Amino acid sequence: MSNGPGSSGHLHLTNLSIKGFRGIGSLEISRLGRVTLLAGKNGVGKTTVLEACRVYAARGRYAALSELANRHEEYAAAISRDGTSRLQPNLVGLFHGRDVSHNARIEIGPRHRAHGGRLRIEITHPDKIRTPVLDEGILADLADGELRALTIAFEDREDAIPLFFAAGESSAGTATRWPRREGWYSVREDNPLPVPVCVSLGPGVLANDEVAKYWDSITLTDDEDRAVEALRMALGDTVKRVAMIGEEGKRGRRVIVRLGDHGRPVPLKSLGDGATRVFGIALVLASSRNGYLLIDEAENGIHYSVHRDYWRLVLQTARANNTQVLATTHGWDCIRGFAQAAMEDKESNGVLVRLERDNERVRAIEYSESELETAATQGIEFR
Repeated sequence: MSNGPGSSGHLHLTNLSIKGFRGIGSLEISRLGRVTLLAGKNGVGKTTVLEACRVYAARGRYAALSELANRHEEYAAAISRDGTSRLQPNLVGLFHGRDVSHNARIEIGPRHRAHGGRLRIEITHPDKIRTPVLDEGILADLADGELRALTIAFEDREDAIPLFFAAGESSAGTATRWPRREGWYSVREDNPLPVPVCVSLGPGVLANDEVAKYWDSITLTDDEDRAVEALRMALGDTVKRVAMIGEEGKRGRRVIVRLGDHGRPVPLKSLGDGATRVFGIALVLASSRNGYLLIDEAENGIHYSVHRDYWRLVLQTARANNTQVLATTHGWDCIRGFAQAAMEDKESNGVLVRLERDNERVRAIEYSESELETAATQGIEFR
């Protein structure tokens, strides 16, 4: 858990503050590691922390915000001048308590500005929306209270986009009126901020098209060897070779594995979710080089007997690829395996944080090296 090369000196985030985001009124984590494991009861906000980090890594780009709203099925009807309606992502759901008041605010980033830029997302007056997104005639057409701006600011960059409301959320109690105009959100991409790579995984397994994309990016590299070694960790030394077959189309491409002396390879997904999950994590670790990897429910599909090796793979690969990993769990076997691997490989800087809910505030309890060693050697639970 040192701060040497490949350790916390090169982290995107050495600590984290979240305010006003979804189910989290406020949260302060004073220390993040190269790999940070978030533990805690269901519903405490572990997944929300990963979502906040995803939004932060994207610098609040509309694509990331709308993807999150769509994942939670947050929609609002936008009505065009001819009376036709269409569903748009309802970004109000991102705000704590679904606050639609002026100056409702989300803040995500380091606890102190000296440690890096902070992202601010707030509801403001529509006159902040830039032309040509909205011209004066369109603004005049909209009833007062039916439209507000969503201001997104990072460092010295600030943009504003129209904010849709679901019926009953706006002060007028109606859906937002909006003249049909495809592609207007692209105005935010005219001069986008550079963003780090950020890959999310879980709680399920990767789809075949995602596996194919990641596999193609590591073929004939050291990362391919790591992915095959990850499969051996899950299935044993019977794993001989791995290949991707098929073509883009109706059935798509899929991974096949040759096992031992079997004459014919078998599909990876026929070998169980555990093998598929471990293989997928090795792939996304390689694809998130110099960026973030967010793993939800890290223990899913992983047998308790391989958690130590599993976390050793994550810690070592994250350090080698300069990736910062944040993962969640509610399983003791996962925590114990993480503690054991982190104590064996202190250079990789593994940090365990337990989250507890205190009404609207979420409290972070961070474990010292000695406490983590106690968990690893004596089996004392810190869930």
